[in-house]
Amino acid sequence: MERLSENKLIIVARRTRLDELVIRFNTTAQAKFYVEHLGADFSDYVCEHENYYRVLTETRAVLSCLGRVQVVDRSFLPNFLFGPEDIVFAVGQDGLVANTLKYLSGQVLIGVNPDPNRWDGVLLPFQVDDLGKIVPEVFKQKRPIKEVTLAQVVLNDGQTLLAVNDFFIGQKTHVSARYTLGINGREERQSSSGIIVSTGLGSTGWMKSIVHGASQLLAQLLDEQPLVANEKLPWDIPYLVFFVREPFPSRIFSANLVFGRIPEQKPLRVLSEMAENGVIFSDGIENDYLSFNSGMEALIMPADQKGQLIV
Repeated sequence: MERLSENKLIIVARRTRLDELVIRFNTTAQAKFYVEHLGADFSDYVCEHENYYRVLTETRAVLSCLGRVQVVDRSFLPNFLFGPEDIVFAVGQDGLVANTLKYLSGQVLIGVNPDPNRWDGVLLPFQVDDLGKIVPEVFKQKRPIKEVTLAQVVLNDGQTLLAVNDFFIGQKTHVSARYTLGINGREERQSSSGIIVSTGLGSTGWMKSIVHGASQLLAQLLDEQPLVANEKLPWDIPYLVFFVREPFPSRIFSANLVFGRIPEQKPLRVLSEMAENGVIFSDGIENDYLSFNSGMEALIMPADQKGQLIV
């Protein structure tokens, strides 16, 4: 086969809902029985599954004419070694783009929307039919690249973790998290449902939910119209934004330092006071976390590493 380039083209794929059900129930028939027994429409699972693998096959066929293709399941990303010249394609939902981006080190990432009728695709600007035009332009460095600010946490034992959308710092369960929070010379002991730290890219995710909920609550309390906040931030802003969820004031805990920016040179410092089940996880992936129990200190700041998205 005569390829346009010998560059390696990495397709990152993920399991469908049907894949997950078959893993759980062993066969498609048993998965169907379970879903229909609950009154749900199993055909929607089948339609999504078949469409996804059709698009994945088409993507691989198009890219095979352009370079050397390798398909990697999302679950292998933490241990996968990307080459410096690799071009990476995330075929799935927006969350797959975010989950992939934090494992790259300067490689460009192209988001492919496998089902525009199902997924909004904020981070998935392309469909499989676009790739024949887009990829040669990327080879020639004629395609615009959007830089994405990532968040980084560094623990006092040397462990680190990156986030593309946001961090959660708190308890595994729904009990209150206890910690001391400090930034810009201010410090406060708090008890809350946890801390959310968002990037500019994450401003349309968890941060949006928090801002919208707070504006609606304030409007109800003041009997006024809800505030219309500009919740969408540029992806390359040089700072992070933190929110404390449901802070509880008491004799020993305060609730004043609950929102703010984290600039590049002034990290957010959090000292855990949780005897057990304290965690820090990124981008909604709860099973990929750092333990954060008593005595652990976390510094959260914009990462030196930047994401590179093709647009």
